[in-house]
Amino acid sequence: MLKTIIKSTALVGLLMGTVQAVDIEVRLVNNMATSHFTPLLVAAHPSTAHIFIPGMPASAALQAMAEGGDISGLVTELTSDSANLVENPAGGLLAAGENAVATLTTDTNNDVLSIVAMILPSNDGFIGLHNWKIPTQPGVYRVNLDAYDSGTEANDEIGANIPQPGPTSAGIGTGGTGVTTLVEGFVHIHRGVLGDTNTTGGASDFDSTQHRWLNPVATAIITVR
Repeated sequence: MLKTIIKSTALVGLLMGTVQAVDIEVRLVNNMATSHFTPLLVAAHPSTAHIFIPGMPASAALQAMAEGGDISGLVTELTSDSANLVENPAGGLLAAGENAVATLTTDTNNDVLSIVAMILPSNDGFIGLHNWKIPTQPGVYRVNLDAYDSGTEANDEIGANIPQPGPTSAGIGTGGTGVTTLVEGFVHIHRGVLGDTNTTGGASDFDSTQHRWLNPVATAIITVR
């Protein structure tokens, strides 16, 4: 009789849209050789919300994150969608080879997971996980994250146009003339950086022996409990 009451109560709760809590741990690993990630934003949110959409123009909030590492605008947007958020779990920059852990308690309305952070050094490159469906089955899931380009700034690879806090300025030269002036106008998979070995000239201020990279650039180890 008790089991019947419990089952009936659960069914009524489901029909009335009662929120069911789900605990998720996200361990984000920086797989790059020298590049850093700016403060991470990890969000469980409704599938109708999007931090970014590949092939579509970047929002002003995404642009601020991709060009300068500022996640505040995205936090405001996601909060308005009742998302479950973890801001800056690394407590600052996430260095190459390091990892950070974010723990979320979400609900059935927030059924997808997104992750973003700017890549340093880059003009407007960022790591991105876009609306990954959160499994209902408990377990450990590994997801590789690609680098995206917000398409809002030319990838000129000129040091003066790159935020360079602390260690991310290592290896950045001067005197580069600029790799490109193209601004694509939409989010797309990043082509990586070109770089060169001329520290006081050439097209790029990036050191090709340090800063070159290919996708994927990060790994998310997601534990659903």
